[in-house]
Amino acid sequence: MALLVTVVSSSRARLFACIPRLGFQQAGPLQLHTGASCTAKNYYERHFYQPIWTLVGAGAKQLSSSGRPTASVIPSGIEWIQARVTELSPDKNCIYIDNGKQISYKYLIIALGIQLDYHKIKGLPEGFDYPKIGSNYSVKTVEKTWKALQDFKEGNAIFTFPNTPVKCAGAPQKIMYLSEAYFRKTGKRSKANIIFNTSLGAIFGVKKYADALQEIIQERNLTVNYKQNLIEVRADKQEAVFENLDKPGETQVISYEMLHVTPPMSSPDVLKMSPVSDAAGWVDVDKETLQHKKYPNVFGIGDCTNLPTSKTAAAVAAQSGILDRTISLIMKNQTPRKKYDGYTSCPLVTSYNRVILAEFDYKGQPLETFPFNQGKERLSMYFMKADLMPFLYWNVMLRGYWGGPAFLRKLFHLGMS
Repeated sequence: MALLVTVVSSSRARLFACIPRLGFQQAGPLQLHTGASCTAKNYYERHFYQPIWTLVGAGAKQLSSSGRPTASVIPSGIEWIQARVTELSPDKNCIYIDNGKQISYKYLIIALGIQLDYHKIKGLPEGFDYPKIGSNYSVKTVEKTWKALQDFKEGNAIFTFPNTPVKCAGAPQKIMYLSEAYFRKTGKRSKANIIFNTSLGAIFGVKKYADALQEIIQERNLTVNYKQNLIEVRADKQEAVFENLDKPGETQVISYEMLHVTPPMSSPDVLKMSPVSDAAGWVDVDKETLQHKKYPNVFGIGDCTNLPTSKTAAAVAAQSGILDRTISLIMKNQTPRKKYDGYTSCPLVTSYNRVILAEFDYKGQPLETFPFNQGKERLSMYFMKADLMPFLYWNVMLRGYWGGPAFLRKLFHLGMS
């Protein structure tokens, strides 16, 4: 799953970063399914490493391991304003927060993440009050995925992918592979009809990894239906309604014994009509420097931007290194030299002890870190996903020491020397 991180590194630069924490990282007791309806006090209480929720939903990790108090991850010297941004006014070099206060800035980094829109599916989010349905994308529903998996008896296990941009586009199918492995482990596989209904036209956007996944799908007898978009959940009847995107208006109702929902997603509401955003509502930045195309003292990073790459934690890690160099030079009236190549990564969890580590650039070309074929399922890559990456996130990335995949390459080669 993708992450949202603002890096305000070094004492030499006095940067004011306004981060309302809409979307990926933050969730409090009142934040059930979107970033739009909770109070600031509760919203800011806890910070989550959400990529691990794939494993929480499959029973391989505890939810408690994914979060820490937000105060514990705020760097020293940073003023933490526990309020929501209600308006961005780049022409006046200021923002407005939900108590009506205006805050001026010299430089602005926008890291608003992506918004979960469960309500755009008829029957949700109220459908989560029923059993047999879960979603790894919400702190309140990820454990319901594990419960639905444990309670499965026989029938259809359905996994969905919406007709919108999403954070960590591999996550909707990772839980499918893990569920299949769980059914095999518990002797329920012969009673499970596993279905992946995706609005996309391919299982993955990079051919090398798509070919590897297709082999797994065939070997494990998984059903994949393309151009199918979830539009309604009838949780009381355990029915899911899908629209055929190739034939708008044509729908199909499928009964389920287990349903995992990946919600539609969009840019945060505060960005949708903002002058910093493009026509689709995403922060309009240069894809190589992350500097805003119109406002030179504004920058964007992560899921809220219109960067033409997958919205993942690894992408943010790579972007953070570029942004650090970019803004440091701009503050010295120099021209940025380091360019972001679109690097992103998706550890495709295919079992409880195997991962295909997909890494690629803007062109969809593999950009692999390790000196072996990462298109194969590997135990070592599973340990990296499950144990190493969380450690690096909490202890390296959030402290501003992470510059993207180059760090891992150095770490690997040091270990081999």
